[in-house]
Amino acid sequence: MGTLTYLRNFFTDKYIASVTPTSIYGVRKVCGKIDFARAGTMIEFGPGTGVFTRYLLERIRFDARLILIERNPAFAAILREKFPDPRVTVVHDSAENVHPILDARGGLPADCILSGIPFSFLPAEVRKHILLGSHAVLRPGGKFLAYQTFYQSAAHLRVPLEERFGSIRLEYEMRNIPPLSIYEAIKENGA
Repeated sequence: MGTLTYLRNFFTDKYIASVTPTSIYGVRKVCGKIDFARAGTMIEFGPGTGVFTRYLLERIRFDARLILIERNPAFAAILREKFPDPRVTVVHDSAENVHPILDARGGLPADCILSGIPFSFLPAEVRKHILLGSHAVLRPGGKFLAYQTFYQSAAHLRVPLEERFGSIRLEYEMRNIPPLSIYEAIKENGA
């Protein structure tokens, strides 16, 4: 259900940036930045067919919540069918609405947001709105982790992240098609 499903949707959904799901190397590198013992509420933007979701469910606590926000209706349907786990909530919506989505589910701050949405495809105002909402729903010390295609401009994500979160860490994973840039932004205490 991986690459073929991605390919079918790649040609009909302008917000899909890859023809294949993220490799296990990319998944491990991104998820290696998560403190699973501490993370109670996690949000995933653009989970696609659930490559990260499966990995996360194998590691999160039994009492944790994983909110999947997927704007592609075909992917949202796949996620609902694939992950009947009570810790998972699939929301067919845009990451722009993360604040009201989280409010509707108890309003607890998130410990981590994992984002696979292609920021380079989004208008600047939408990118800004998503990052403002993400920052607002994260607890102090919470992380925003974004994996993006390697070849995007700094203006698409690095600069807006630095403006909102301050310093960020950037790493790369070349064992992925296409190679990934991995951004780690931490919400400062008192921010």
